[in-house]
Amino acid sequence: MRELTPETITDAVLDQMATTSDPRMKEVVAAAVKHLHAFAREVNLTPGEWIKGIEFMTLVGKMCTPARQEFILLSDTLGLSALVNGLHDKTALEEGTHTSLLGPFYREASPTLPAGSQIAKHVKPGTECVLYGRVSDVNGKPLANATVSVWQTGADGLYDIQENASSIDYRGVFATDKDGLYVVRTVKPRGYSIPMDGPVGGMVKAQGRHGMRPAHIHFLVGLPGYRELVTALYLRDDPHLADDVVFGSSDDLAVDIAPSDPECPIPGVPSIRFDLKLSREGEADKTSGRVGSDPSAILKNAKVADPAPAAS
Repeated sequence: MRELTPETITDAVLDQMATTSDPRMKEVVAAAVKHLHAFAREVNLTPGEWIKGIEFMTLVGKMCTPARQEFILLSDTLGLSALVNGLHDKTALEEGTHTSLLGPFYREASPTLPAGSQIAKHVKPGTECVLYGRVSDVNGKPLANATVSVWQTGADGLYDIQENASSIDYRGVFATDKDGLYVVRTVKPRGYSIPMDGPVGGMVKAQGRHGMRPAHIHFLVGLPGYRELVTALYLRDDPHLADDVVFGSSDDLAVDIAPSDPECPIPGVPSIRFDLKLSREGEADKTSGRVGSDPSAILKNAKVADPAPAAS
C-alpha cells in the first residue's frame, strides 16, 4: 500500500480518478482536486474549520428553491460568476456590448409584450421612464426581430420572484422592429441589497461588506445567428456603481436618465437610451451555455442519484 501523507494524498486521488472516461470531466475535476488540496495545505485547514465549511455549504443548499438560487448568489458575491463570465467573453468572435451578470432572479416564463408596453403593474407618480434603444451588429447594422428580455426590481427593491414565486411583475420580452428599435415603459430602477437573511448574507456581513447592488435593469438579447447577450444597464449616479457586491457593474454600462430626450419614442416621459450590439455566433456559443439560469430550471435539471440499497 502507498503511504498517504499530506504530501502524497493528492497524487493518490488523481491516480484513482485517472480512469474517468469523459476527458473534460477528467480535466476539470483533477484541477479542482489539485487546487482544493493546495488550499487546505496553504491555510493549514483544521477539522473544525472543515466542518464549518461543510455546514455553510449545507445551509446554502437548503436555501435553494424554485424561486431562490443561493448558490448563484454565493458565486456572484465571491466574484466567481464575473470571472466565468469574463472567460466566456474571450470566446466571442468579435466585441459587442459589454456583458454583465444574469443574476439569481432571471425567469424564463416572462410575458411577451408589444413595443412600448409598461412592465410594472403599479406605477407611482414620478417614477415612470421609457427604456429604448437600437439592437445592431458590431458594425451598426440594425437587427430586426431580436428578442429583448428585461427584468428589474420593484419600488421596494425586491424582485417579483422574491415576494411571490407565482406572480410576474417588472419583467417582459419585447421584439425589435425593422430598424432594430425596442421600446419599453418601466419605472426608474433603484439600488437594493442582496438577500441578507441566508448563509450568503451572513458571510457578507461577517466580511464587513455592505451587500448593495447599484440600480440596474437586466437584459437578455437574442437573435438566430448571433451570440446571446446577457448584460444590464446601471444608473451612473448610484453610490454603489463602483463597489457592486456581485462585481457586475462597469462604467461602459452606466447610463443617465434624460428628463427630456427629443429622440424618445414616447414624448414627455423621462427616458434611458441603451443601444446594444450583438456579435456573430461562434462554435463556442453552441456548447458553452450562459452564465446563470432560472432558479426553477436548476432544480428541475438537478439529478439526485438513487441511494444505495441498505446492507443486509
